[in-house]
Amino acid sequence: MDFIRDAEIDLAPLEGKRIAILGYGNQGKPQALNLQDSGLDVVVALRPGSLNGALAETVGLRVQGIEDAVAGANVVMMLTPDETHGALYREIEPFLSQGAALGFSHGLSVRFGYILPRSDLDVFLVAPKGPGTALRSLYLAGKGMIAVWAVAQDATGSARDIALAYGGGIGSGRAGLIASNFAEEAEADLFNEQAVVWGAVPELLIAGYETLVEAGVSPELAYLECIGELKLIADLIETRGIAGMREAISNTAELGALVGGPRIVDTGVRSRMAEVLAEIRAGKFARQLSEEADGGYPQLEKARRDNRATRLEETYRSLKGADD
Repeated sequence: MDFIRDAEIDLAPLEGKRIAILGYGNQGKPQALNLQDSGLDVVVALRPGSLNGALAETVGLRVQGIEDAVAGANVVMMLTPDETHGALYREIEPFLSQGAALGFSHGLSVRFGYILPRSDLDVFLVAPKGPGTALRSLYLAGKGMIAVWAVAQDATGSARDIALAYGGGIGSGRAGLIASNFAEEAEADLFNEQAVVWGAVPELLIAGYETLVEAGVSPELAYLECIGELKLIADLIETRGIAGMREAISNTAELGALVGGPRIVDTGVRSRMAEVLAEIRAGKFARQLSEEADGGYPQLEKARRDNRATRLEETYRSLKGADD
């Protein structure tokens, strides 16, 4: 897999052009700031009266209403929540200039048909592989975050160059841009969220904690053993890889992992992972996301309340209070 880095990227396709950032959340704020610090013309598109408008202006960003920002932009970046993209695109489509570029940092809304872009538009993806706060802090440190890039529609013949220039502008060219496509990025990202890092790993931590507590281990020790060491292993994997992480721990821990790990993550787990991926590819989750949004997020609201009320969270707050 080839990494395209700054030495191969030209920002010229974006020079003299205006980039409108729709959304000022996890990715909107850092991408806008990084682009502006790279010398590009950026405007943040927000609704009148938005509290984020004042916040954006305090850090030196220019803010406009959505219609004006879109109408005056050569590149429009959709960085609002995925489930809002369909309605937002229908709102802005009349104001998009002929031959403008429409960009995304996640492939979901295009892959699963929330948006059917107008045929005259360039449609591209630049998806940093990490949170926006890290994207910004790495940029300020002179580093970058790896990103995936793709083109879904090349109406003008310039979509690739615009995508790469955008990736360079947010600093990802410093670390490397990896070619992909909207379907691959969307499906892999959703799979990770559901079956690995954001879905399965927290559930595994909770199950380990509850197993120890139910067996008579103190909640504090159970928390430290099952959850407190997570950052240590993440840091080791980041710096040494999984094989290097295993070589860095004690013989006791390494042998224990060899004996216990495959018993937990067995063929049944792998089979259910495959089921999750198949459901994602069939569009089941995209439909669930739309239904959840249409209903006012009842499942998410209940889960947030329930999660805050668990014994594990009480233990977390107790330990953090002790640390203070």
